[in-house]
Amino acid sequence: MDALKLISQDSVKTEIPQFDIGDTVRIDVNIREGERERIQVFEGTVIARKGSGISETFTVRRISYGVGVERVFPLHSPNVKGVTVVRKGRVRRAKLYFLRDRIGKAAKVKEQIK
Repeated sequence: MDALKLISQDSVKTEIPQFDIGDTVRIDVNIREGERERIQVFEGTVIARKGSGISETFTVRRISYGVGVERVFPLHSPNVKGVTVVRKGRVRRAKLYFLRDRIGKAAKVKEQIK
């Protein structure tokens, strides 16, 4: 078990910004198409965070052409090149699965004002 922890410590990223549930984030994802690589941007609202350590994941939801799209990203994946916080959200729940049933303006998260 200690050997597994040592291997996982090398893979943990340290330059990840602090973001929470309800925040709107922009994720730069490395996409491989054959032998070519490109970076694709996925921007949406964080609706869940799960796990801890090397296996931590977060779910991001956005509306694309009227259809809800959710993607689950491993936080420490080498394919996730960067995470940028666009705006902070003000929520009172740990999981925002209720946003799946809402459309339009009702699916928005209020902005946190400091």
